Amino acid sequence: MADVVISEHVAKAISLVLDIQVLGVVFASAIFGLFVGAIPGLTATMAAALLVPMTFFMPPLPALGAVVAVSAMAIFAGDLPAAMLRMPGTPASAAYAEESYAMALQGKLELNLSTNLVCSVAGGLVGVGFLMLAAPWLAEVAIHFSSFEYFWLSCLGLSRASLISGKQTSHALLSLLFGLGFACVGIDPVTGVARFTGESIELAAGIHLIPSMIGAFALSELMRSSAEQGLSLAPVQEKVGALFSNIRFVARTYWQNFLRGSLLGTAIGALPGAGADVAAWISYAMAKRFSKQPEQFGKGHLEGIVESTSSNNAALGGAWIPALVFGIPGDSVTAIVIGVLYMKGMNPGPSIFSQTPDLVYALFILFILANLLMLPLGWLAIKLAARLFRTPRALLLPMILMTCVLGSYAMTNSSFGIVLMLFFGILAWLMESHDIPIGPMMLGIVLGGLLEQSFMTSMIKADGHIIGFFERPIAAGLSVITLCVWSIMLYRLLSDISNQNARRQE
Repeated sequence: MADVVISEHVAKAISLVLDIQVLGVVFASAIFGLFVGAIPGLTATMAAALLVPMTFFMPPLPALGAVVAVSAMAIFAGDLPAAMLRMPGTPASAAYAEESYAMALQGKLELNLSTNLVCSVAGGLVGVGFLMLAAPWLAEVAIHFSSFEYFWLSCLGLSRASLISGKQTSHALLSLLFGLGFACVGIDPVTGVARFTGESIELAAGIHLIPSMIGAFALSELMRSSAEQGLSLAPVQEKVGALFSNIRFVARTYWQNFLRGSLLGTAIGALPGAGADVAAWISYAMAKRFSKQPEQFGKGHLEGIVESTSSNNAALGGAWIPALVFGIPGDSVTAIVIGVLYMKGMNPGPSIFSQTPDLVYALFILFILANLLMLPLGWLAIKLAARLFRTPRALLLPMILMTCVLGSYAMTNSSFGIVLMLFFGILAWLMESHDIPIGPMMLGIVLGGLLEQSFMTSMIKADGHIIGFFERPIAAGLSVITLCVWSIMLYRLLSDISNQNARRQE
């Protein structure tokens, strides 16, 4: 009987999706998402936010379909400037930007971009599959995470900093400390005291991720290119030929990385407050941790790209799990989605499946449609991007700088965003000049706030007793894993120091 009811809902949902207005809105939103995501300085969150005023005049289904399509396309499109210019279009592409660019320098642009496209589509479909089949269970697991579990999870994520970078462990830890220091700027989450703000109202809100990311990755690359090569980027393969000629080889060789990245991305996306960028960083680190060729990472190795790009797209579907079932945003995009749901009279929570089942199933179908639409539109975007980036560098780089300035200003609605971009751009340039990676610093900014808030909340709950961090089963398991990783990091750090002393003696 239940199967008959579900079949009726699915049939009704299909008829709703096949409406010409719904399909037209999804297609237009997909084009818009590709455009926004491919421009360094703009983000998937910004693209979704820009669509919200337009959703006021739409029925519920096309309004939600617009957000689904624009976010999925923007996450993939961020890979294009990362590969061709070493400038991630979105934070979700930052984890493997250097890897992608290194492949392009080796003449493997087609292999890189085709892998990004196919893994983005397939990873997105895996995330949607879990959203459809396992939403109640995964959301229940996520909702039972307390501050103790989030503390160990953030520690585990930060511990991957030494694995993200191919540099020395000591340099990676130094970069991570920079990021954690910047994460302390702003209002203390427990006491409400302003820290390191210098009586600046703007700094009281903390270090905004987007302008800092734009400065660290995009502006620093512009500065390096201008200083070293006179307004020219390092030569990459400009012609994109047959995109899918090597996909079978990739599927046979890296299918385990794809599965691990997709599953991990879905799980991380289902955790409130995580999102596609955190999923990409952790998946890249996991790929290097379990790789048989870890020394190849950072030199144009496909393994980390497969796992990360599968993960960040799968996280999109995972982030909708707590948003739909419990009304808790999984990331910044679903925070916007919850507002749209309330605006359209669809209150998120367990009752949404019983009150509006047709719209929920239609939303699932739109997810599948958006990911399948990514394949032809993504192919077209790659072809057009290759032509765009053949624009004379003296014209292209100022255009990119302008979008970086506009993106930084838009995210803070003040010139302070531009100041942040300039600061982190100069800092990242100086760091890389001294062989200090910038990836761990950005990871520290992303997870630093979660680490501090979860630690302070946990200490209050445990009355200051450290044993409270090990009492809950999931927290205890995460603590064992984290402590093992710390032991490995300590061993690597001591090995680096020993090698440096040996070189000095020679």
